[in-house]
Amino acid sequence: MRTAAETEVRRPSAVRVLTILLATTAAATVVVELLNWWYAPEQGFGLAVRTGWAMLRSFGFLLLIGHVRRGRTVARPFGLILAVTTIFAVGRLIVPRQGVPPLPGLLGFAALTALCAAVVWLLYHSPALAGHLVRHRPRLMIDRGGISWRETPPRRPEASGGLLTSRVAAFTYSPLMLVPSLVAGGSILDGRLTAVPAVLFWFGAGIAASYAVLFCTAFLMRGKHWARGLLVVVTVAVLAVDLPLCWWLLGVDGLVRDGGPLLAAALTLYGLRRAASAEGAATPA
Repeated sequence: MRTAAETEVRRPSAVRVLTILLATTAAATVVVELLNWWYAPEQGFGLAVRTGWAMLRSFGFLLLIGHVRRGRTVARPFGLILAVTTIFAVGRLIVPRQGVPPLPGLLGFAALTALCAAVVWLLYHSPALAGHLVRHRPRLMIDRGGISWRETPPRRPEASGGLLTSRVAAFTYSPLMLVPSLVAGGSILDGRLTAVPAVLFWFGAGIAASYAVLFCTAFLMRGKHWARGLLVVVTVAVLAVDLPLCWWLLGVDGLVRDGGPLLAAALTLYGLRRAASAEGAATPA
């Protein structure tokens, strides 16, 4: 097993390039959001919630740096979902309700989009990174030598890239439901008390979605085929709940801003389909 010093020496230059790129993307996310907030004609409760959620994604890029430096296999799907959802989360705030977006916001969004695209390209097209992102999570091991915390291959068959992508994409369902439900909660503060039951149901559905996804993906990673069908059902249920409530409580503007990021559902279904195709090709005739 390699020591920490050996891992540092053998780390390819592409890892350093990607680390710098991810740090730049995290900083750009914060800068673009601050620009958008500064130029926004309406700095209300809804914009504050959406802006805060978008800025939290900068921590996601910092977390991704740790996965990349440690060579974790989850870095690829995590980076893909983070890049795609960041573009949607930031893009929905650039366009105002009326008029055209301010030029600084557009330039910042274009730069952020280019950075996210560069991150995804490096993750999926760099041979050096492909050979580096092969490590598994460390586990607590008890053997004759005592108790130690070290990397061990999983006992179950290694999950494919498609399943990992579906897993990471599905974990975005809950926050993508909770954020607009909190935005809709602002309508209660404005005197729209009739929306209280719907907002509470929306918030509760967002929490329930997190447990449903956790249950599905736990068995999905263990190769249970029924978990794939259940995850599809959960995905359809999330869309059936979230999109109509976005339209009803937040209007067409909210449907675009808060329903659009649920494109992650398409990535979930794509990952499941890709995994099924790969298994079908690997099965002998």
